[in-house]
Amino acid sequence: MSDTLTALVPMKGHSERIPGKNIKEFNGRPLFYWILTTLEMTPTIDEIIVNTDSDRISKGVREHFDVTVHERPQRIRGDEVSMNRIIEYDIDQTDSDWYLQTHCTNPLLSPRTIEDAFREFRNAEDFDSLFSVTPHRKFFWSQDQTPINHVNDERLTMTQKLEPLYEENSNMYFFSESSFRKKDNRIGESPKLYEMDEIEAVDIDEQADFDMAEYFHKEKFGEHPTTSEVRNVFDD
Repeated sequence: MSDTLTALVPMKGHSERIPGKNIKEFNGRPLFYWILTTLEMTPTIDEIIVNTDSDRISKGVREHFDVTVHERPQRIRGDEVSMNRIIEYDIDQTDSDWYLQTHCTNPLLSPRTIEDAFREFRNAEDFDSLFSVTPHRKFFWSQDQTPINHVNDERLTMTQKLEPLYEENSNMYFFSESSFRKKDNRIGESPKLYEMDEIEAVDIDEQADFDMAEYFHKEKFGEHPTTSEVRNVFDD
């Protein structure tokens, strides 16, 4: 059986919370530059598809990367359109055994993590998809003051002994066309959870996320790193 893997990267031109987020300068480059660099450095990825509604993004990614660009049709543009509709469009336009969907907003995701997650997914026979999560061992409560993952009594549990709760961190979704079609969703009927380090898994939604991710990016790669400098860090 072949194992062609296609990476899907949606990129909107508009962003409500951080205007122009996907092209905003992040450690010396447009934000989209870093995830595409990671994907190009991942050996198991055969094709990278960028789906965008922005001429500026389309031009920018073509200038720097060997990618396939899908110009987003009008019917699936807008803030209210489900990501699954965009994935569906991309799958309709291509042919691959497996798909990885990720985002520009994951600039610390590494090729090694992608490779490890894909290997784990392919070796797990009982799962039809995989998505990345961040485990949290803290005291969680519902809005009606009900303890979610602990018992509220005088015997306080140490946080490291709590059952973890898992945050879907939006870094990686692995699936096949068939698993997507069955449920019309990137998360299939029997998904596997893949735990990630909390810093690597940072997903940029708000300006505070952007600032924090850029700080850690500079700590890891230095200020305004070249592609070869990023590769050297990833290869260590």
